[in-house]
This record gives sequence, C-alpha cells and structure tokens, in this order.
Amino acid sequence: MTSHETKSLIRVYGRTIMALVLTPDVPLNDWLNALDAQMERSPNFFDARPVVVDLGVVPREQPGVAQFLQLLEQRGIRIIGTEGAHPSWDGIEAWGRPLPVSSRRGREIEPPEGRPAQGLPQAEAAPLSTEVNTLLIDQPVRSGQSVVFERGDITVLGSVASGAEVMAGGSIHIYGTLRGRAVAGLSGHPGARIFCSKLQAELLAIDGVYQTADGMPATALGKPVQVWLDGEQMKISVLD
Repeated sequence: MTSHETKSLIRVYGRTIMALVLTPDVPLNDWLNALDAQMERSPNFFDARPVVVDLGVVPREQPGVAQFLQLLEQRGIRIIGTEGAHPSWDGIEAWGRPLPVSSRRGREIEPPEGRPAQGLPQAEAAPLSTEVNTLLIDQPVRSGQSVVFERGDITVLGSVASGAEVMAGGSIHIYGTLRGRAVAGLSGHPGARIFCSKLQAELLAIDGVYQTADGMPATALGKPVQVWLDGEQMKISVLD
C-alpha cells in the first residue's frame, strides 16, 4: 500500500480596513485638550472605529510618546498602528511594528457636532432585540457621519453624502444617491448586496472585496444599480 501525505493548506485573504488617522501636534497636552472637547461634542465618533496615529510631526526629542498613546486608548480610541514613530522613543515598540507611511493624504473628515440625530443611530443605539435585522434610516446620511449595523441590513430612505459611510453586516439599500462609501457583508456574508438609486460612490465593498470610484464602470455611474459578488469578483449591473 502506498500512503499519500496530505498537505495542510493555509488560506490567505486580502481585507480592506478603513481607518481614521489622527495627527497629534505639540504641545501634546494642548492637543489632548482639543481632542477631549471634540469628543464631548461628538461622543460616538470614535466608537468601534480603528485608528492609526500619525506621529510624523511630533519632534524626535519629544518625551513620553508611549504614555501619550496610552492616554488615547484610555479615551476609548482603538489604535491599530502608528506612522512616523521614531525608533528612539522608549516604549513605542508596545504598539507593534510601525505602518508604512502613505504617500497619499486621506480625505479629511469633519466629526459631526452633537449626538447622532434622531433616526440616524449608531450601531450601539440600535434596538438590542436579536429579532431586529434591519436598520431603517429615514433621513440623509451627511458627510462625516458613519452608520454601522452589524446584525443585518441597512435601508436609507435618503442619500449618502460624500465623506459619509454606511456599513452593514448584511445588505444595503439606498433609495437616494450614493456618493460616499457603502460596505456590506461585514459579518462575513458574501451573499450581501448593495442597491442604490443613483451610483456616484467613493467606495463599494462586500465581504472584504472592494472597488473604488476609479474602477467603477462608466456605464453604471449616475444610474440605479445593484452590486454583488461572483466568487471573488465584484459585479455592478444597472437596474431597469
């Protein structure tokens, strides 16, 4: 008898993570005070959102950078990495290997003032019943706002502005114009779909497969579409 050795396979998948980037400036205490004031005006802005801290403008001789990062985490900010960290700073290695500095500056996001408007809850404000699997937004999603609902679908009766994002564990239905970002299938649901009445999106993503505005077919722009996955390929078709 001949025995055959079965090789174990390691599957590696690419995922896109949209993170906020904070760029602290010196003096760090003054910057923290400004951050506290902003978080008081927008208490839910950083909830469950990954954050990269860009330390490129902090002077090399600045003491206590690692302690400064600890103060950020104590404020509920979830740091996933740093950019521009100097290797001479004590304790900086606790924050993992520094991320490569991007040559492209990200889009500036203005945190919304005040708590989320009525009818536009964040994920934490959604009903806690396990039977609820659809979040209905009965007003436009404005620039800088983020709607996250991991337990099911999101339906937006208005438009999604540029600089706004809608992220759902299931599918996304937008009855207005989609100018911002729509991320469906957050919970590992490749069968999720995205529907909108007019496509002008900055980014579309389903189960980690994404497409930016540059890659979207010109024939679909400005028209009602549906977006779905065919294996690892994203499909966009115009609705009749």
